[in-house]
Amino acid sequence: MDDFFARVMGRTHAWPAGRRDLHWHLLPSKEEAAALTGPYREVVSMPGLNLVPAQWVHITVLHAGPQSQTSDVELEAIVGKVRAAATTVAPFELTLYPPTVGTVALECAGRPGAAGRRLWELTAEATRKVMGERFTLIPAAYYPHASLAYAGPAGHLADRTALKVALSDVEAAPVTIQAHTLSLVSQWHDGKSQIVWENLASVPLGGKSGR
Repeated sequence: MDDFFARVMGRTHAWPAGRRDLHWHLLPSKEEAAALTGPYREVVSMPGLNLVPAQWVHITVLHAGPQSQTSDVELEAIVGKVRAAATTVAPFELTLYPPTVGTVALECAGRPGAAGRRLWELTAEATRKVMGERFTLIPAAYYPHASLAYAGPAGHLADRTALKVALSDVEAAPVTIQAHTLSLVSQWHDGKSQIVWENLASVPLGGKSGR
């Protein structure tokens, strides 16, 4: 598998290790994250993979720009626009399916995709209205998913066939999360194995608080 961290640090619009970037996420509850990660503990410990601890499992909606290039006034304006747009989107259930072996990660595809794309659209629109074209918004085309493990510098040791065999032996059902809050976080990675963040704001869908 390819090194996820080398990829994000080496792309045209690079995300260097240690730099805090603004991300919008859907975050599962502790119970939902445990249900999603629990059955795959042995698989994600296989060579070449870096597991995502349950507390850091996330469904990225939008990766915007560096936090350092966004003023407090701009950040407040973005959150305000997202908050206004989110009142028109009802909370929904997002079902995450058992993981498959991707290019850089073990990914759980989420459905319905259309509901996730609506959140991507409104966060991107709010960001562009405030920041113009200052940031390159990632991804360019959206599908909801959660990663249970990333390939890192030792990703070449990840045997795709062995991983598929191991996944085929796991008896686990899809996990449905309650998508009712958009979370804005300041997120960074260490360039090797881990992605973490600090929460900045929570925006309820439908104008009502969730958990």
